Amino acid sequence: MTGPNVVLICVDEWRGDAMSCAGHPYVETPHLDELARNGVRFSRGYSATPTCVPARVALFTGQSQERHGRVGYTDGVPFDTAHPVTVQGEFRRAGYHTQAIGKMHVWPERARLGFDDVILHDGFLHHSRRSYRQQFGFFDDYVPWLRRQPGVSPDAEYFDHGVNCNSVVARPWDKAEELHPTHWIGTQTIDWLYRRDPTRPFFLYLSFHRPHPPYDPPAWAYDQYNALPPYERRLGDWEDDWDEFRRDGDYQAAIGDLPDRVVHRARAGYYGLMAQIDLQINRIREALVDFGVYDDTIIAFTSDHGEMMGDHRMFRKSVPYEGSARVPFIVADRAAAGDAVRGEVVDQVVELRDVMPTLLDLAGVPIPSSVDGVSLAPFLRGESVPVREWLHGEHLHFGQSIQWVTDGKIKYVWGSSLGVEQLFDLVEDPGELRNLVKAEPELRELWRSRLIQDLTGREEGFVADGKLVTGRPVTAILNHTRERVARAAG
Repeated sequence: MTGPNVVLICVDEWRGDAMSCAGHPYVETPHLDELARNGVRFSRGYSATPTCVPARVALFTGQSQERHGRVGYTDGVPFDTAHPVTVQGEFRRAGYHTQAIGKMHVWPERARLGFDDVILHDGFLHHSRRSYRQQFGFFDDYVPWLRRQPGVSPDAEYFDHGVNCNSVVARPWDKAEELHPTHWIGTQTIDWLYRRDPTRPFFLYLSFHRPHPPYDPPAWAYDQYNALPPYERRLGDWEDDWDEFRRDGDYQAAIGDLPDRVVHRARAGYYGLMAQIDLQINRIREALVDFGVYDDTIIAFTSDHGEMMGDHRMFRKSVPYEGSARVPFIVADRAAAGDAVRGEVVDQVVELRDVMPTLLDLAGVPIPSSVDGVSLAPFLRGESVPVREWLHGEHLHFGQSIQWVTDGKIKYVWGSSLGVEQLFDLVEDPGELRNLVKAEPELRELWRSRLIQDLTGREEGFVADGKLVTGRPVTAILNHTRERVARAAG
């Protein structure tokens, strides 16, 4: 069969502003910039449910959280019974050779979900490490590979340096660079290109665990960003809204005060991991050239969510603020995108659910009816089409559901526990430092009404008599997904 090859690169915890082509003052991503120059960059890409598991459900299924039902982080839910239709499955049905390399973060861990094969490294999976008592072969391919390398201890692993996977502690990688999980992704990709089926086009999912913590880049990458001007914290006028959840001095807290010097080192580790990934992406791109398939390959780049990195005293993800919810989003198709299109920047709001229909559309593969994402392929063909008027996002965090809606210019946030409300002008105040709820009552009412529209009829009872209701019980999985899993099990 004929058809373009497709490479979907998903990194973990990469902020949407952290690319030099996005105007970041420090981060240098020359090879991602090149990818953007060869395609279209969507500057307002978001993850509607910004943590690893629900974000990947959206990415794989092309569905909003209202459809896929994952509104928080929960391990141990069978993916194939809860979400049977996937982007990789559709490519496989169309005759593609499908392969995943890197992070899947599904359960069971080796479920293929439409891939012909998976080569796994999900990072520090607490659930799996404990379930299998550190017998890595059941759920991880990187550690068994690492232990086979010359001069490496037979009990070596990625946690030898002791840096936790949700910690702001940062230090350079403790082994040779070619043994780092990021480098391993590049090596495994090139090895697979030799073994792929040459009679079929391929769909290749490359999923880097980094720049998710641990912040452990090679020393050269850490050093270049540790030399930046000192980090200085900036706080807004609403920081006490979440004060009850602060854990000051805790290096693994989602919110809390830490010394600026600690965040400075964390930032060096975080940016350093990005520099390393950027080089591996170039390594993979050059390999595609060497194998003679680059000109016939669609390449997409995104992330499951961002990283707060000290914004508003916050770290990690789950929250609706730009550092957490906004992600990089680039699609390059050298065949579809003519000279007039390449390098275009689109500021319409797009979301991870849009990746599946976009790639299927560009490859000429039918989009299944289960998808409620939007194909962005017209933008690569030189057309401008409306995507959505606004995006609805949410996630369980701080013991409640934090809901938000945005058009990329205005953002409204509502906390289900006590009814915290926040309103931001993202154009004038991209750092979300000024809460306009009291200053702009009409704008507040408009955006609150949009959230009410999105939440009307939800099983949690967030809306009654046309008004938002606080204090409702919340769960990470909506009932229709639980019922689907129960039917499949019973």
